[in-house]
Amino acid sequence: MSTRISSALLVMLAACGEARQDAPVGGEPTAVARGGEQAAAAGPARLPCALANAGAFTPSCTVDRAERDAGVVLTLRHPDGGFRRLLVTEDGRGVRAADGAEPAQVALVGKNVIEVSVAGDRYRLPARISGEAQ
Repeated sequence: MSTRISSALLVMLAACGEARQDAPVGGEPTAVARGGEQAAAAGPARLPCALANAGAFTPSCTVDRAERDAGVVLTLRHPDGGFRRLLVTEDGRGVRAADGAEPAQVALVGKNVIEVSVAGDRYRLPARISGEAQ
């Protein structure tokens, strides 16, 4: 059996983004599941990240979601002003790097949680996971 990240990847995250297109959204699955309105009232939800090869995750990153011609683009924002852009895919991979030379590696790390790694930076994102028999 293989595990695929469904084309509805980050559905919870996307739902929050629809409530506040101009504001950073995201966070751990429990924070995102509260819904866009409550998350908006609490300020930007924090996304667990481990930057620059850090061993521990901290809730210090945020996410901006934007609809582009290529699809949904997530901008993962670092507390120091740095960022990474990811394109949500429709092929079961989840996300891929939207720009830059470094590819994004995606791994399932928990129920409805993926870990995205790009050049020593790691992020944990909520995702809808579907299992398929081959």
